[in-house]
Amino acid sequence: MIHYVSFGFWSLFVRLEISIFRDMSVFRSLASTLFSPFAFGVLCSSGWKRATVYANLRHVKDTCGGLPADVSRFPSFYEILLRNLARHAGELLFRFSTFKKLPSLTSSYPCRIDGIDFAIAEGSAPVLEKMRGGGIFLTAHYGNYEAIGPWLCRLGIPLVASYIPVRPAWLNRILDKRIRSVDGRPYGVDARTPREFLRLLDGGKLVCLLADQDSRIPSALDGEFLGNPVRNNPLPDFLLKHRPETPVYICWLEDGCGRRGDGSAKGVRTLHAIELSRTLGSGATDSLSIMTRYNAWLETRIGENPALWYGWTHRRFYSKSPEIYAQETPRKK
Repeated sequence: MIHYVSFGFWSLFVRLEISIFRDMSVFRSLASTLFSPFAFGVLCSSGWKRATVYANLRHVKDTCGGLPADVSRFPSFYEILLRNLARHAGELLFRFSTFKKLPSLTSSYPCRIDGIDFAIAEGSAPVLEKMRGGGIFLTAHYGNYEAIGPWLCRLGIPLVASYIPVRPAWLNRILDKRIRSVDGRPYGVDARTPREFLRLLDGGKLVCLLADQDSRIPSALDGEFLGNPVRNNPLPDFLLKHRPETPVYICWLEDGCGRRGDGSAKGVRTLHAIELSRTLGSGATDSLSIMTRYNAWLETRIGENPALWYGWTHRRFYSKSPEIYAQETPRKK
């Protein structure tokens, strides 16, 4: 009798625990859904980064045909951008843990976790397998870029991403142990010099770099982006100069939302991964900077959906054209 009671108790406990976790998943989904319009309202009503977005759009409108060229369309574009940003912020705040439960085998995709569909883009699985050997991983403030980190870690990729420590120290410890860690392994590091990044590469790590911001250090490299001169981050080319055999990868995440009617399956989170080739068909090394190739890739993504690149909220062209950010904040029409 005792054994039957014990079995019945644990059976009830397990069913209750499963129910609680299921309810928590529903709660997180609901919280994310409710948070997004609230965050959008706050950002939009406060005019957050409105002047910067406007200045960037006006600066590139005559050089990129795939972008909203008419300034009168700015209010609607600005709102779409903020809606996408608020949606991704809600997902990170309330559903980030889902990305830490994804399957570790590329063959396990597509799959559905916590009510969300996940997939790996066609042709990306072999690249992701190769990324387990380390290298340089370039990404951008495009879509839900923060969610790529835990997904790569779940796939067994030795990712490290450099973050500037926040204060107070106890908050930084929480971020490292609770947020920027997967399966008990933190993937955030505080690498401050190029030599530290070289040591990480030598240790077989996949070094993550967000490379779509204006670089204002003396060693920044001149380049072109969206038809305008810019200053690029010199770190990727420095690392390749000293470790020329290092593979370079780019990853981005699509979620089928906020697009312009291209037929994508709405709500499916799809991970894309490509390797940037640095050799010509003859086998010779291409002289193009890796950042030139990276910028070309990002221009393609922006051409597909401009409102998913959150770099519009940054002063990307400041080093070369600081005067464009002295404009008056546009009024909503």
